[in-house]
Amino acid sequence: MRRAPRFAIAAGDLDGSIARVRGAELHHLRDVMRLGAGAAVALLAADGREYAGRIARLERDAAIVALEGAPRARPEACAITLAAAIIKGPRMDFLVEKAAELGVRALRPLQCARSVVRDPGATRIDRWRRLAIAAAKQSLSAHPMEISAPATVAAIAAAMAKDTFAVSCAIGAEPLGATLRQIRPRAILIACGPEGGFDDEECVAMRAAGFVAAGLGPNRLRGETAAIAAVAIAADAIGEIEQGS
Repeated sequence: MRRAPRFAIAAGDLDGSIARVRGAELHHLRDVMRLGAGAAVALLAADGREYAGRIARLERDAAIVALEGAPRARPEACAITLAAAIIKGPRMDFLVEKAAELGVRALRPLQCARSVVRDPGATRIDRWRRLAIAAAKQSLSAHPMEISAPATVAAIAAAMAKDTFAVSCAIGAEPLGATLRQIRPRAILIACGPEGGFDDEECVAMRAAGFVAAGLGPNRLRGETAAIAAVAIAADAIGEIEQGS
């Protein structure tokens, strides 16, 4: 059976048995997919709940959707946050898209001392958020990936939640998958630096915050490759842990 097309909505767009699809999602619904009144849709909320409904009517700035039944929520899994050094050009777009497809809950763009790009600008961040929403819809991810404003390694380390197991990717360290299977964390923060690596001050800040070094294999990887590999390894380990629970 064909699945209803999915559209992302904000928390403020839910009102009892009615929801509103706005902005870029409205453009996709109305102008790209050409859906009209009566069409079945699925709505993905920021909290991970998915609502089924049908378009009641189209207004100038919103599609009004009549919700049907209770929302569906997936069981809470171990949340992955990816803190990745900002990369120049379309390689960062690729990283954002694939991280969202793999189920990363939040992306923290890192302003690293050795990064080529430190301030990507508001336009590029908005593009990343659009890519993340599209990837979540395409991959049937339970949550649209949140993308925060760029921050330094020290700021990310200082703001880390107490129940989060934090790792920094490093060549020669214990394998990431084995480390996660042993620790069995409730939430993970994975830090991937630029291709020149984290500098000494950044390493000191992470160690002070309790980060553990973890390896991705013997090869030296480009920034986007390392980030995607780390997320894939972590997602596989989480799945194995949850199946064995």
